[in-house]
Amino acid sequence: MLKSYKNIKVRMKEWGDPLFCLYYEVNGLADRKRSGVAETVRKFVQPYATGLGLSVWDVHYVKEGGAWYLRIFIDKPGGVGIEDCENLSRAIDAPLDKLDPVSDAYCLEVSSPGIDRELTRPEHFEAYIGSEVTVRLIRPGEDGRRVITGKLTAFSGSTFTVLPDSGDPEEIPRRETASVRLREDDFFGGE
Repeated sequence: MLKSYKNIKVRMKEWGDPLFCLYYEVNGLADRKRSGVAETVRKFVQPYATGLGLSVWDVHYVKEGGAWYLRIFIDKPGGVGIEDCENLSRAIDAPLDKLDPVSDAYCLEVSSPGIDRELTRPEHFEAYIGSEVTVRLIRPGEDGRRVITGKLTAFSGSTFTVLPDSGDPEEIPRRETASVRLREDDFFGGE
């Protein structure tokens, strides 16, 4: 018997459905839960950051090597220092424990997004129009490239446009990107 699961065709044996389809569903739920935790924490932490003259760049809730990490990336004009990270960490530690957005034990990390910061939110793309970026695609494009470097020239919500170092402007759907990062040399005024 041939059965279809979300565009996946599977040959069935008489003992039942394949286990990997269950894995797909459970894995998808876990991804949604992690992104929900990150968004809840981002909204909760932003007023504390604003009070310290900071903004929350991004929040990641990830599992690495068996341990959970709640990473809060902060920014401000002129960049952040270690004192900014320490001050925000102290300010949110007890209130975050009270909110208890995560059922598991986790390590809280507060840091700068770095000079090669990842552009993930609409406001990131809008703020860096005119800047040099490196785009990593999930799958190779029609020309076989997985990496595109160039100037971010436009953003429209679901797509953005990059003028490559050589060639014509390319409109790229956000859903087709693995990452979009600011190029380091853009921070230092060119190569």
